[in-house]
Amino acid sequence: MVVTHSLPSDAGKWPRATFVNGVGAAVDRAKEIAGDKNVCIASTTVARQALELGLVDEVWVSLAPVIFGEGIRYFGALAGGHQLLEDPTVIQGKRAVHLRYPVRR
Repeated sequence: MVVTHSLPSDAGKWPRATFVNGVGAAVDRAKEIAGDKNVCIASTTVARQALELGLVDEVWVSLAPVIFGEGIRYFGALAGGHQLLEDPTVIQGKRAVHLRYPVRR
């Protein structure tokens, strides 16, 4: 799924890609494709915009024992300010802890 505001002139080069205009359209199309399965957003920018639009049900965070010291903040500043999350479900993995936070509505 490619979120864009203008279809590239050479979009035919990627016949398996789906181009959509905006995050809302991307989430709708992803739900159609997924059917009764979950949809996951991996892009930091798209995840932030989807959260701001109220399209995110859960935020999953995985903590691993490594500190990179640099990188991109996952959400950055949210247009509406803080977003409260519910208490997490904690899943202990091998060398990682996975946290599933329902989004508070």
